Amino acid sequence: ISPKFLSIHSLRAAASTSAPVPQAAASARSFQIDFERDCFRKDGAPFRYVSGSVHYARVPRPAWRDRLLRLYMAGLNAVQVYVPWNYHEPQPGVYEFTGDRDVEAFLDLAAELGLLVILRPGPYICAEWEMGGLPAWLLWKADIILRSSDPAYLAAVDAWLHVLLPKIKPRLYQHGGNIISVQVENEYGSYYACDLSYLQHLLGTFRALLGPEVLLFTTDGAQMEELRCGTLQGLYATIDFGPDSNVTEAFGAQRHIEPRGPLVNSEYYTGWLDYWGGPHASTSATLVAQGLTSMLQLGANVNMYMFHGGTNFAYWSGADFKDQYKPVTTSYDYDAPLSEAGDPTEKLFAIRTVISKVLSLTGGGLPSLFLQYADLLDVLDVLSPSGPIQSQFPLIFEAVKQAHGFMLYRTQLPRDILTPATLSAPPRSVCDRGYVMLQKVRYQGTLERDGQTELRVKGKAGDTLDVLLENMGRISFGANFSDFKGLLGNLSLDSRPLSKWLIYPLAIDAAIQQGWPHAALPKSSCRGRAGPAFYTGTFETPDIAWDTFVKFPGWSKGQLWINGFNLGRYWPHQGPQQTLFVPGSILHVGCPNNITVLELEGAPPNPFLLFLDQPLFNRTLSHSPLDKE
Repeated sequence: ISPKFLSIHSLRAAASTSAPVPQAAASARSFQIDFERDCFRKDGAPFRYVSGSVHYARVPRPAWRDRLLRLYMAGLNAVQVYVPWNYHEPQPGVYEFTGDRDVEAFLDLAAELGLLVILRPGPYICAEWEMGGLPAWLLWKADIILRSSDPAYLAAVDAWLHVLLPKIKPRLYQHGGNIISVQVENEYGSYYACDLSYLQHLLGTFRALLGPEVLLFTTDGAQMEELRCGTLQGLYATIDFGPDSNVTEAFGAQRHIEPRGPLVNSEYYTGWLDYWGGPHASTSATLVAQGLTSMLQLGANVNMYMFHGGTNFAYWSGADFKDQYKPVTTSYDYDAPLSEAGDPTEKLFAIRTVISKVLSLTGGGLPSLFLQYADLLDVLDVLSPSGPIQSQFPLIFEAVKQAHGFMLYRTQLPRDILTPATLSAPPRSVCDRGYVMLQKVRYQGTLERDGQTELRVKGKAGDTLDVLLENMGRISFGANFSDFKGLLGNLSLDSRPLSKWLIYPLAIDAAIQQGWPHAALPKSSCRGRAGPAFYTGTFETPDIAWDTFVKFPGWSKGQLWINGFNLGRYWPHQGPQQTLFVPGSILHVGCPNNITVLELEGAPPNPFLLFLDQPLFNRTLSHSPLDKE
């Protein structure tokens, strides 16, 4: 057996045991900055953290302990945690803090395992998370100015913080908990507003709700223009940069703002995110280890972003706007030291070796699946039980208070079109993809935000024209931040605007969580027809439900649910991600597992799925050897 195998085996074995919990009297606990010696002090003694980011919202709750234990066994002494506002307040004044959303349980688990916490509660977090963690319902007020001192925005922020921060205060280190520092906002210097009165307002709110002793800080890129707008007196300024940056120059930027105090890289990038249509990002373990070594030799505090990336389940993946709209993939593997499935990588062991020099260390495929079928347009009564909204012109998602997923827009052809006419949308008004059908059976193609905006159609007067609109995730970084969804402009037929629309908000997740379509199976119809359709079936697992990955041979684009859990988007033709991560915790042992696929463009003639023991990245469907089996 090779030494490498022994190392991996030892780490896995260690992760199944409990870590010791450090004890300290709450009355003597303190976490402060020593500006004379340029370090942190914990309980009066010099202290340095080596931390890693794990996002509880991207990890199923049954896997939290495993991921945190692996972080602990890798030698890290802290975990950095984002709190996505929209994950906890899906509707104004409606709060969710149970199950996978139980942030208090996650924080308490970290404490139980001996990990300190660096908390990042926003209100904006970026994180490549839908709308950067801000709730979509903020956009119900169309003229709102996000991340500013706009009174409407501040009122919503204050209401949220008055719910969240009282849950945090008892868990601060000074009060006997494990939270050593709290970040205010996130990378605000990269935002166009540069509204320092907004930061001042947040500082006042955080102090009022958390008390005067907690260490509050900011994080920005290591450029002076970013630090100018992202920092504020009273908030300790930290920076973020990756292994390709010059460490001395980057910390020099922090020293320009904070001449004394600890050096802190709050986001040391161990990898990077993936966009649909782009290559799978990867960063060499050697490069990451070298950069970490350089920072630790300077006495710096480092948080690795990410230590474990996880998965953008359901509709939670965000998007960037860099000259064009770039939606983020379902996988948030991030090429992190701990893979999407929680497995240690070579990068983890390289990092562990570096950390050991400065901190004491603590110790296949499932069967194919065949599926049944039903057109989406045949089950609108199930998916939109309240029926359609009538409007002369299209309404956006926010106007009907739909945050995520899909809406259907329906109208009729106003006249006979015997020769093909041009169905067109104004530039960037389709947010984000529209799937166009005529007479419920003739799939015409797609309209896209930054792509195709015209289709050629023909038909008879009164023929039904349907456009299924998909929200691919709101922008989480960039200047154009109010990212409304739906048809932002009207469709035209040979430059003549269409009217008299029926708009169906689709509650697909609610229907599936209530047992549809398995509780009342839809009627089967012919397979292989293009356009949005549901495929359903069941499968059984072996005696143990392991984490796995599902592959989509011949499928186009869509969404996958297993046992009512929304696993996210798949888009193999676009890539680079070819598989979706399936946590073993959502699978049933000894009874059938229900699976539902919403295919948007067209499934293969004989649809099936493959379950694999590892993910596939950076390839297209046509180049995957498994497709030829």
